[in-house]
Amino acid sequence: MGKFIYHFSRILFGGWWLYSGAMHFLVEGWQPMGQEPAAIDFTQALIDSGLFEWIKIIEIILGITMLMNRWMPLTMIALTPINIVIIYWNFVLDYGVFEWVFGGLSILFNIVLMWAWRSYFWPLLIYKGDANYSLEPHMHAR
Repeated sequence: MGKFIYHFSRILFGGWWLYSGAMHFLVEGWQPMGQEPAAIDFTQALIDSGLFEWIKIIEIILGITMLMNRWMPLTMIALTPINIVIIYWNFVLDYGVFEWVFGGLSILFNIVLMWAWRSYFWPLLIYKGDANYSLEPHMHAR
């Protein structure tokens, strides 16, 4: 059952990210701006700064890697900062039932996908470790 939940979440979330990223480039004016002034101002600032295009390109790349089930630990790390902003936007800047559902699903999908790859994340929590100063591309176990 866990494998089904993982793959279901990965395909749905990956498709969601790919769709969200691609629609920005395919349909002019498609991007939902929100209903609240703070959400509209925030989204417009991202668009005006040019950062929004980069975010959408990253969404497309991460959607593809999720759908392919490749580079998943890196994908999960890369999508976390963007997803934190998306969750904040849904719960704080533009609140409502629809936004809360999308914010909640974002949290749920992140938990499901990260849990499956948790063994790759635990080493990132090492408080004080030994650096590898060699030019070799991998670490040697001691």
